[in-house]
Amino acid sequence: MSCTDREFERWKRQSEQRMDQSKKGGVDEDIAGLVRLLNGTEQYFTTSSCSGRVILIDGVQSSDVQKQNCQWLFVSHQKCTTEQLAVDRSSGDAVLKFEPFVLHVQCRRLYDAQLLHSVAINSGFRNSGLTVGKTGKIISAIRSTHGLEVPLTHQGTLLVTPDYIHFLCQICNQKMEENLRRIHRYSVNRDKPEENSKQKVYRRRRKRQQSHSYHGDGKDTSDCNRDKSRDSCHDDSDGSTTELNHCLDLFT
Repeated sequence: MSCTDREFERWKRQSEQRMDQSKKGGVDEDIAGLVRLLNGTEQYFTTSSCSGRVILIDGVQSSDVQKQNCQWLFVSHQKCTTEQLAVDRSSGDAVLKFEPFVLHVQCRRLYDAQLLHSVAINSGFRNSGLTVGKTGKIISAIRSTHGLEVPLTHQGTLLVTPDYIHFLCQICNQKMEENLRRIHRYSVNRDKPEENSKQKVYRRRRKRQQSHSYHGDGKDTSDCNRDKSRDSCHDDSDGSTTELNHCLDLFT
């Protein structure tokens, strides 16, 4: 079941009027521009987001209502220091987590969702996916898999050494750096759309189709293998970014 344009506009207005329920009460700074971009289009609006965070939680991990029973010892959407990850205040089971960027976007049409999903995959968010509800709501979930969750204490007793906490801090910061790089790739050129970008994307597709046809009509196998090797190297470097820019241009 697909939604009508009128239904989509109603859902979008309701989302804009809804109060932010997050602890912070607003959009994270590193993704504020991206969220504004999506919400400013006719095809999309965001329903939830997080730029990525390091959190230290102390609580009863076996509880079914863990978030209600836990204490937030530390939370940051930026890099952290070893001192900030001190667990001396822990009286339960302290857990260190790195949670990467996540963004949920409602899309007007399935084509719009597929485009957003393609951009996400090309940016490194390999755990992204699409859902279509019974009422026709199409949600694009943009997320990755490079999270981290490590228990540090049990019933207030430290389970690891200070050196290991320092090591975990470095790992969290490395993951945050990678997280921000992926966000940047996802947001690249958002304020500078190229003219006639749709035609450029279509020309790229036609060229690929023509190239595949030419290979099948008479090129010898060795030439095909060399071309595939060059294509692969190009895709691993600048090709994916260029195609990503063209995809972004389609909805800016």
